[in-house]
Amino acid sequence: MGSIQLNKVEKWYGDTQVIKGIDLSVDEGELVIFVGPSGCGKSTLLRMIAGLEETSRGQILIDGTDMTDQPPAKRGLTMVFQSYALYPHMTVRDNMGFSLKTQGRPQSEIDEKVNYAAQVLKLEDYLDRRPRHLSGGQRQRVAIGRSIVRDPTAFLFDEPLSNLDAALRVEMRYEIAKLHQSLQSTMIYVTHDQVEAMTLADKIVVLQGGVIEQIGSPKTLYDHPANLFVAQFIGSPKMNIMPCVTEGGEYGLAGGKGGEYPHTRSATQLGIRPEAINLVSPEEGNCQGIVDVTEYLGADIYVVVDCGELGKITVRTDGESEVRAGDNVGLQFHTNKLHFFDAEGLSVAQS
Repeated sequence: MGSIQLNKVEKWYGDTQVIKGIDLSVDEGELVIFVGPSGCGKSTLLRMIAGLEETSRGQILIDGTDMTDQPPAKRGLTMVFQSYALYPHMTVRDNMGFSLKTQGRPQSEIDEKVNYAAQVLKLEDYLDRRPRHLSGGQRQRVAIGRSIVRDPTAFLFDEPLSNLDAALRVEMRYEIAKLHQSLQSTMIYVTHDQVEAMTLADKIVVLQGGVIEQIGSPKTLYDHPANLFVAQFIGSPKMNIMPCVTEGGEYGLAGGKGGEYPHTRSATQLGIRPEAINLVSPEEGNCQGIVDVTEYLGADIYVVVDCGELGKITVRTDGESEVRAGDNVGLQFHTNKLHFFDAEGLSVAQS
């Protein structure tokens, strides 16, 4: 088992409320990611689930049992931190089996569980090495192995890849995804990196200011953001947002061409992702502007176009494009990929 339920969970530090009535269900075997900017409350919420932070109000249920006031050791969870926190004088084998040894488990059981974890994490050849002889990625795998041997109800990860360089982060994302497929265990993972969230999660929880902005699969959040915050936080490059007016079944753009407006509620802003825009001749597009910057990424080029009153709009185009800074270009929108938001920033489609 490994289900976790939060009911109206709050966290107060004196008169300051940092977690504001969170309701959340994590099903058995799910990989759920908490994502949001620094200070949004994601790590605090994870530590409350782990029992490392006191819950001011509300309930935390683990497999249907109220664990709100129980200490960490009683919750059956295990946590992998940003820092590896390995014992430098111990071998990988001893680091991974240390918690079982302190519990007085038989050596045969310790060996069996350590060997299993080492096999899952491809650490068999490193069991007799000390942490100083390992790479950053290998050390993080040892920290994860230390959790696996405890056979927890759920794994909690607090920004485990933030200390790694870019190449190792990609490698470890793959390792964690494979680990989840192999173990089929419940995992809650905290990150500020929306790319990690999109590539790893079964379900993403987007947090801002101690509240949940939206919950859903990566595809749901990308295709159907509930509000402007989610629309611009999820996706890289972020969604373009520009002012618009809506009236009589049509939308209009300042200095540009509008089109059909399929909603009944008025919108004040239009959103479109960079890949949903084609570069065309100036007279053909929904709007036009001057290319400000191009960013060559190999297969893709990000083109930033200054469109005057509409602001600077980013277009994701083919890496073979020969567009250059200073070119006058038109931007043609994919009409089925438009997002509209009202004056409060809520998606018109979901409101």
